[in-house]
Amino acid sequence: MNGVRIGIVGAGFIGNMHAQLLAEIPRAAVTAIYDTQLDRAQALARKVEAEAASSLTALLERVDAVYITAPNRTHPDIALAALDRGCHVFCEKPMAVSLEAARAMLEASEQSDRVFQVGHNRRFAPVYRKVKELINTDRFRPHSAHIKMNRGELLDPPWVGQPDVTGGFLYETTIHMLDMVRWLFGDVTSVMVAGSAHEYGEVDDFSMLLTFASGMHATLASSADASWFFPFERIEIFAHHATIETQEMVGVTYTEGLDSRLTTFSFHHLSREDQWGYRSEDEAFIRSILDGAPVTVSTWDGYKAVELVEACYRSLRTGERIPLDV
Repeated sequence: MNGVRIGIVGAGFIGNMHAQLLAEIPRAAVTAIYDTQLDRAQALARKVEAEAASSLTALLERVDAVYITAPNRTHPDIALAALDRGCHVFCEKPMAVSLEAARAMLEASEQSDRVFQVGHNRRFAPVYRKVKELINTDRFRPHSAHIKMNRGELLDPPWVGQPDVTGGFLYETTIHMLDMVRWLFGDVTSVMVAGSAHEYGEVDDFSMLLTFASGMHATLASSADASWFFPFERIEIFAHHATIETQEMVGVTYTEGLDSRLTTFSFHHLSREDQWGYRSEDEAFIRSILDGAPVTVSTWDGYKAVELVEACYRSLRTGERIPLDV
């Protein structure tokens, strides 16, 4: 195969972004767009010189790979249909909004020879790749961390505030950081969660305590109505007389020793698509299809992220610490 014909299912913000990035990759060709709102599919198709498909089936008939950028609860049905048709799959996070559905997707992908990548883009962001590089050195062995990931609102688009569509706030936003901490620090062995509801008819403010197989522990705070206060996303990692702090996707500050000297790595000059890792994850997907490169974010990673979200909601309901299998 010299190139990949790609179909986009879901022509909202993230579908538009992936389509336009893929249009810049020489070995990728965006061929078809499908959305339940035909006018949106047609508008995106015009932008990337593709065709608007009349149905999911019609799209699957003319592509080699599918990007699933539709609302969260639709992901499993689309992914399973694509795999059944023999298509490679890129599924935006979350892979699913239940363990049962995530397990079905995991099993289907393991039984297929198709590439299946999950869209946890933070793993590709230069800020977090720099953090992983720093904590993987012998000089910096983290023992605890504090993570914050807030949103300003759940109003735009309107469905992000509808748990019957998203699966709940943790699935819509915070799952990014739950995947991130597992990627950075290893398997989570337990979660303990407190939460409250304020604005959106669901629990929308969370405080979590996580423990890891490595012996690390971390706190994670996530609020859905905190205002767009920069940095709305941040990780602080603590080691022996050393600290790493991120500032959104634009910088990492690192200090080591007792003299308070700071080293800063800045990524402010990069485009938003590069800062947030979107371009890199799209390029990785194409490499996996055409060159056989290992899948960077597998269905197992997607499943474990769903498992973490479900454990958090269970802890919230029961008030108990929830252990997780490693």
